[in-house]
Amino acid sequence: MLSGRDLSICYVNSHVLQEAAESVKQDFGSIDILVHSLANGPEVSKPLLETSRNGYLAALSASSYSYVSLLKHFIPLMNPGMYFVFFIPISDTGGSSISLTYIASERIIPGYGGGMSSAKAALESDTRVLAFEAGRKHKIRVNTISAGPLRSRAAKAIGFIDTMIEYSIANAPLQKELSAELNETDEVGNAAAFLASPLASAITGAVIYVDNGLNAMGVGVDSPIFKDLNIPGEKH
Repeated sequence: MLSGRDLSICYVNSHVLQEAAESVKQDFGSIDILVHSLANGPEVSKPLLETSRNGYLAALSASSYSYVSLLKHFIPLMNPGMYFVFFIPISDTGGSSISLTYIASERIIPGYGGGMSSAKAALESDTRVLAFEAGRKHKIRVNTISAGPLRSRAAKAIGFIDTMIEYSIANAPLQKELSAELNETDEVGNAAAFLASPLASAITGAVIYVDNGLNAMGVGVDSPIFKDLNIPGEKH
């Protein structure tokens, strides 16, 4: 697990990834956890019908293929390991790899364009295939987290993150803002810590939603259409 170092790779480049893997091997020897937190859509503000081929392919390259390439280069460094409880071996599930996706992979999110919805769909599909291949060959678990709207610096790039947060609070089963602070209330981080731990030793190939349940909703209950249904909830 890396600490005290920021490895930022803006473009999918096998030579850069190979150098990064060699550097990590030299400094740390091996790793247990690999986290892919990289996405970029140069035309994210454009509707899909207005997205250029280059913009579309750039989104897929940076946001989905980069994970395939990252895992390919770092799997040799990941411990196949065995987990112990009271000195008794209970699981040999090995290392854990996690990525970050978004519900636009399966639902329409107007404004999230430039091929990014396609890139997230590819990332989730790749997660399932990689879970099989990395699990069979290397005993590595592969999962992805689908977080709800967050007030992150990256999220501000789409230009309407505050609106998405307001929508989530109004319509999700749990009416609260998702927390992602670097403290004990980091809800997304807690999910990642769980997936990386022996507690999730039988979980792989999964999309884990951390969105206050918004993914389960089929309609927006804040619509005036439902004003006479007396739906419980807090007014915001």
